Amino acid sequence: MTEIVEPTGELLMKPSRPASATGRGRWVLGALFVAGMVLLPVLSIVWIAFNPVENIWPHLLSTVLPRYVSNTLTLMIGVGVGTTVGGITTAWLVTMCRFPGKRFFEWALILPLAMPAYVVAYVYTDLLEYAGPVQSALRDLMGWELKSDYWFPPIRSHGGAIVVLSLVLYPYVYMMARAAFLQQSVCVLEAGRVLGRSPWRCFWTIGLPLARPAVVAGVALAMMETLNDFGTIDFFGVHTLTAGVFDVWLNMGNAGGAAQIALVMLVFVIGLLWIERQSRRRQRFHQTTNRYQALPGYALRPSLRVGAVLMCALPIILGFVVPAAILLDYAVLYFDQSFSIEYFEFARNSLLLSGISACAAVMVGLFLAYAMRIGGGKVLNTAARLASVGYAVPGAVLAVGVLVPFARFDNGIDAVMRSTFDVSTGLLLSGTVFALVFAYVVRFLAVGMGGVEASLAKVTKNMDDAARTLGHGPWATLKRVHLPMIRSGILGGAVLVFVDTMKELPATLILRPFNFDTLATFVYQYASDERLAESALGALTIVAAGVVPVLMLSRAISTARPGHAGEDS
Repeated sequence: MTEIVEPTGELLMKPSRPASATGRGRWVLGALFVAGMVLLPVLSIVWIAFNPVENIWPHLLSTVLPRYVSNTLTLMIGVGVGTTVGGITTAWLVTMCRFPGKRFFEWALILPLAMPAYVVAYVYTDLLEYAGPVQSALRDLMGWELKSDYWFPPIRSHGGAIVVLSLVLYPYVYMMARAAFLQQSVCVLEAGRVLGRSPWRCFWTIGLPLARPAVVAGVALAMMETLNDFGTIDFFGVHTLTAGVFDVWLNMGNAGGAAQIALVMLVFVIGLLWIERQSRRRQRFHQTTNRYQALPGYALRPSLRVGAVLMCALPIILGFVVPAAILLDYAVLYFDQSFSIEYFEFARNSLLLSGISACAAVMVGLFLAYAMRIGGGKVLNTAARLASVGYAVPGAVLAVGVLVPFARFDNGIDAVMRSTFDVSTGLLLSGTVFALVFAYVVRFLAVGMGGVEASLAKVTKNMDDAARTLGHGPWATLKRVHLPMIRSGILGGAVLVFVDTMKELPATLILRPFNFDTLATFVYQYASDERLAESALGALTIVAAGVVPVLMLSRAISTARPGHAGEDS
C-alpha cells in the first residue's frame, strides 16, 4: 500500500471552518460604540443649546445674532460665486482646450489649496494696507499726500474676505469639475459638434449640465470651509457666526450661548448638505457608452489662447505665488529671529499632533469601514455615515462640543475623588492634548475613512470568502488579506488628515493646553500683533506640508480617465 505523505508549509489548506458570528458581532458593536463617541460633540452641542445654565438666547436674538447671520450669508454667497466661476472656468480650459502651459496649469491650479486662508489674509493686508508697499508706491508716483486724496479698496472688509477665501478655496470646485469633465463621454461631446454647436455652446449645454452634481459638491465644500474659517474673518473684522462662538465663549464665558450659536451653524451645514442632495434629486447622469479616448482638445485662436493663459495663471499667482514669495522674503530677512527654539517647539507640537491625529483617524476609519464590510446593516451604516459628518462641522463648533462634556467629566471625577480620598485629580481630559486629538479625529474622520473605503471597495468579496474557508476570522482576514492590499489608500488618507490638522486653527485655539502652541496658533498670534515677518518661517512650514498632498490629488485626478493624456500645445 502506498503511503500518502501530506505536504508541509504555509500553503497547507486547513479544514474548512467558517468565521463565527460572534467575531463579526464584536466588530459591529465596537463600531457602533466608536461611532457614538465620534458623534458625542455634535450631540453635546444640541443638549447644551437646549439646556443652558444661563439662557441668553433672547439677548443674542435681539442684538448680535442677526448681524452674525447676515455677515455669514454674505460671505458664503460671495465665496460660492467666486469659487464657482474660477473653478469651473479653469477646469474646462485645462481639460477641453489646447493652449500653451496646459500641462503645467493642470496641477498648478490646485496649489492655492495648500495655502491657509488666514496666511493669505495676513500677507495681502501687509501688502495692500495704507502703510503697505502698494499704496506707498502709488502715493509717491501720483504725488498724493493724504488718504483723502485718493480711493483704494479696503482689504479689511467683507469684499476683501470674499476675495481671499475665494482664492484659496476655488480648487475644491476646480478638482470636482475637472474630475467630472474628464469622465464625460467623447460621444456626447461629438454629438454636440455634429449638430453644429460651438465649443462654448457644448460647454454650456452639455459639459456643464453633466458636471453639475460634482460642481455643487465642490461649492458646498468651499462654503463649509468659509463657515469654518476664523483667522481670516477675525483679522478682517468680519463678525460671522464663528466669531460669535469665540466671543460668547471666551469673552462672555457663556457655554450655553456659544452652543446656541454653534447650533445655528449646524443648521447652516445641514442646509448646505440638503441643497447638495436636492441638486441631484430625480436626476441621473449616465454614460451612453464605455468608449474612452482622448478628449477633443479644442484649438483656441491666438487671442483666446492669451486669455486662457491669463485666466489660469491669475489665480495661481494671486493665491499661491505672491503669498509664498512674500513669506519667503520675510523668512530670509528675519531668519535669525525666526529660526529659534520656539520655532522648533511649535513645529514639534504641530508635527506630533498631526502625526497622532492622522494615525488615529485612519485607524478609526479603517475600523468603521471594515465593520461595515463584514457586518453591514442599516443601523451600522447609518451610524458610520453620521460619524463621518464631522468634516462638515466647523472647528469652533466641535471645540465647544468636546470641551463642555470633557470638562463636566473632569469636574465629576475630581468631586468624587475629593470627597472620598481628599485628592484632586485635576484635568484628565479637558485642556489636554487628548482633547485636541479627539477633536481632530472627529473633524477629519471622513478624510481618513474615505481613502480606506475606496481601497476596500476595490477588494473583491471573494477574498473574504476564501479567507473564511481557510478558517480565518475577521481580524486575521484584515491583517493578512486586506491591509497589504489597501496600504496606499490608508497612506493617502493619513497624509490628507496630517495636512488638514497642520492648518486647523479654530479648534486648536479653543482646546489647546495652557502654554501650548502649534505653528497655526503661533502664526495667528504673531500676525494679529502685526508681526507677520517674524512668523513667516512658521507659515511657510505649514504651506510646505500642504504641497505634497496637493500634488498627489492632482495626479489622481489627471489619471482618473482611462486613456487620458493631456497634451501641451
